[in-house]
Amino acid sequence: MSRSIVRALCFVLILFCFPCRFLARNLPEESITKATQIIHVSNATWHDFSRLVDVQLGSHVSGVSELKRYLHRFGYVKEDDGGDGAKNFSDVFDGPLEYAISLYQQNLGLPITGKLDTSTVTLMSSPRCGVTDTHMIDNGFHTTAHYTYFDGKPKWNRDTLTYAFSKTHKLEYLTSDDVKTVFRRAFDQWASVIPVSFEEVDDYTVADLKIGFFAGDHGDGQPFDGVLGTLAHAFAPKNGRLHLDAAETWVVDGDFKESDVAVDLESVVTHEIGHLLGLGHSSQESAVMYPSLRPRTKKVDLTVDDVAGVLKLYGANPNLRFDSLTESEDSLKNGAVSHRFLSGNFTGYALLVGLILFL
Repeated sequence: MSRSIVRALCFVLILFCFPCRFLARNLPEESITKATQIIHVSNATWHDFSRLVDVQLGSHVSGVSELKRYLHRFGYVKEDDGGDGAKNFSDVFDGPLEYAISLYQQNLGLPITGKLDTSTVTLMSSPRCGVTDTHMIDNGFHTTAHYTYFDGKPKWNRDTLTYAFSKTHKLEYLTSDDVKTVFRRAFDQWASVIPVSFEEVDDYTVADLKIGFFAGDHGDGQPFDGVLGTLAHAFAPKNGRLHLDAAETWVVDGDFKESDVAVDLESVVTHEIGHLLGLGHSSQESAVMYPSLRPRTKKVDLTVDDVAGVLKLYGANPNLRFDSLTESEDSLKNGAVSHRFLSGNFTGYALLVGLILFL
């Protein structure tokens, strides 16, 4: 049977097995409230791009140059596309900018219009991972999978990775135990699906994975930019560095009541560990590896897309049970693996493995 036929069959079967990922759904009232909150939370780092909504091709509008710098930062605009270098972009909405916006929309799962519509501008104003999107290319091959990899598909070639926390670059308002518990849960998520375990060690200098909270320019070429800008970044294997922006209001266990700009630590950590393992960003909004995360939002359950991507790098944990990927009703609504379908269902297991192997 040809690969194209297998691919088509997998797509049809996955529609049957995981309809929650493809059918339109009504968001609960609470979700609608959270989705609109971002409009009211000003992003001082990237300014308020809302004034650029519906700016047309050929227009000269103050603030377009800032948008070009944003798109340049994440790999969409080249230095010679909008002016005389990354620090001197023009305020003209030109052809290269229209193309960059179209590519951004494609990579982030938005309708591809090349225009600065409300949904595009709102997403650009949202806090996100600092890793660029340059690896998110459309190869015209995947139909249901949206995961990507860093160039060259780097990975770790060992079954145990050590990690350590910086003793100097840390937060004063979160206890060491709270931070370590969050990281332990996030590492366990990934370890449950691949044959790699994670072990905390005390010596930061020799650990495979080095973790710390940093502010501003901290010497790695990717300076942080303040509240609700880039939340964190991590480097591809086998670099091993994971840096979180100390300027953010980090919370654990979803305790958002204290701040309108609170960011869930576990959600960001789970995402960044995916980068440490070699995954790039996903265009599937429900995926952990999607690049943006709104404030006061918790997203820690691995989806089919996240799991498929990491399994193609490392293979499956011999003890992998797909029904363990999510337990909560909210996670199912957001596109995580269907507990209802996969629990004790060998056919569902086989179909998902088929999707991973052939797509």
